[in-house]
Amino acid sequence: MDWGIFALRLYHYILLLSRVLAVSEFSNRTLINVIWLSIALVVPLLFWFPGRRMNKVWFCILELLLGGSYYVNSVIYPDLTSKADYLLPSLTMGYLLTKRTLWIVPVVVFIPFSFQSHLRLSWEQTLAIGTDNLLFCCIGMWASFVANAYDQKNKLAAEVEHQNKLLTHYSAEIEKMTLLEERNRMSKELHDTLGHSFISLILSLDASIALMDRKPAEAKDRLIRLRTLAEENLDEMRNIVHEMGEEEESSLIRQVESLVVRFREYTGTALTLSLPGTERSIRFEVRQAVLRVIQESLTNALKHGKASQLHLELEFSEKNLQLSVRNNGEPIDKLNYGFGLTTMKQRVERLGGRLHVSSREGTPAITEVRCEIPLKGVMPHGEN
Repeated sequence: MDWGIFALRLYHYILLLSRVLAVSEFSNRTLINVIWLSIALVVPLLFWFPGRRMNKVWFCILELLLGGSYYVNSVIYPDLTSKADYLLPSLTMGYLLTKRTLWIVPVVVFIPFSFQSHLRLSWEQTLAIGTDNLLFCCIGMWASFVANAYDQKNKLAAEVEHQNKLLTHYSAEIEKMTLLEERNRMSKELHDTLGHSFISLILSLDASIALMDRKPAEAKDRLIRLRTLAEENLDEMRNIVHEMGEEEESSLIRQVESLVVRFREYTGTALTLSLPGTERSIRFEVRQAVLRVIQESLTNALKHGKASQLHLELEFSEKNLQLSVRNNGEPIDKLNYGFGLTTMKQRVERLGGRLHVSSREGTPAITEVRCEIPLKGVMPHGEN
């Protein structure tokens, strides 16, 4: 927009210069007009030039003094100079108007009154010229408002893109940290519990092989004891896997809390939490589905809804697990199941559950993702 206004102003002064130079007889007055117009064109640009200089106050002052004085002179002495108007300069000053230069608006309106008596113009004619100047000044102010709005939109789009990248990074980090934590935990468990037993088993087998020819009875006795040790190791491994499974099933609340803590840390968003006091044992697939629904809901609330407050609620009924994620983001005009929502819906429905997304306007607006997944007859921990 700056370059468009700059081009209009440049056109105004080039047109005036061409009219002056088109005068058949070259005189001192013509030379003065050419110099006057050149100064009026160039000097204000020392203070405002698109993309380089932005001193709008001094530009407007110099534009008014140099261009305005030439305008008045051209009206008073039409035989000595080319006829001018003050519409495009008024538009330019309106475009660059600031709080410190608001006084320019009445000035451009009252400029015609400076030559009213000299030309014996009627009040209606003078007021009409002043109104034209005011109209173009207002057009410039409107153009400035549009340009600022467009600039703000671009900045907001850049900020949204930046936030989307942060959210994508957050989701990737959560996934990476979960997998890394699980791998490290399993490797430590296997190393600490089974590693020593298998090393002992291998060493004992080597010793038994060495005794096979010389002391077969002792070798047989060793092999019997090694078989017992192998059975014990197998039982121990089964116990570890069973305990791992139980830990995974009983860790949903802790994983939700961890996810929420990381979400707050990465985004700085206000997120309240309502969790049950007693947790139920759930299958691995159900736990994973719940975590993915929470992640997708939180991400969509910021990415698409621009929410500032969220509330997560998790409940266990007798037969179902119920999850609700609410936010105060922008209401959804038309719900489109993109990749994220479709995947989330398929995960829940594959487990026999239901997923529902609702949105309503109000103060505040509420958008809610609610899902219900059957627990299929599981018992609370501690019950037989």
